[in-house]
Amino acid sequence: MDDKDPMAAHLRPTATRPLLGLTILVVEDSRFSCDAMRLLCLRSGARIRRADCLKSARRHLQVYRPSVAVIDLGLPDGSGAELISELSVTVPRVDVILGTSGDTFSEEVALAAGADGFLPKPVTSVVAFQNAILSALPPERQPPGPRLVSDDEIIPDPLAYRDDMAHAADVLDEKDDDRHLAYVTQFLQGVAKSAGDGVLQKAAADLARSRKAGRPVQSDLARVAALVQDRMTDRLAM
Repeated sequence: MDDKDPMAAHLRPTATRPLLGLTILVVEDSRFSCDAMRLLCLRSGARIRRADCLKSARRHLQVYRPSVAVIDLGLPDGSGAELISELSVTVPRVDVILGTSGDTFSEEVALAAGADGFLPKPVTSVVAFQNAILSALPPERQPPGPRLVSDDEIIPDPLAYRDDMAHAADVLDEKDDDRHLAYVTQFLQGVAKSAGDGVLQKAAADLARSRKAGRPVQSDLARVAALVQDRMTDRLAM
């Protein structure tokens, strides 16, 4: 629970808002994915705070202790596994630490770092989101009786996806830097997967494979950059 929030101690979970009283720190560089988290928190009764990188998350944690931390594994200034490792041994410990990613191998990485659970992207189910958090909480912190929940699909704001494309375009301007290129290919694969944008997801994956294999990346990079520009200008509807 947020130790700096005196009101949080008076909030108790209910059947319809089982996460009431919890503060969730979402460490996520994608605005589209973060908007999905915002909607999940809103429907569940939790308060959300956001950090878009490791540095920002650490600043948050110097000021307050969240009840839950949901940490993306791929961040612009390092791996979210670093932060998971730090939080897993910090006293007092954050009650629930969850890793999240669109990469299938990342669950093993998050759990090995000390996470209590893992949320595979895209996270669109209210029930799955609540279960991941509640299953790691002690019984006295859980809502009494059965939960009443509507599991309508979570649909983030499409404008947040365009914001992500603008961020990717800025990073692509640093394409001569291999570290930036590695980050942006991972970022675009995850965001495109969350948005159901299979064309961009495949193009970013092709770029990632060419880079890892040491092959020339110019044609793959040009394709990705063109697709990003299309989505920024909304010429291709989602």
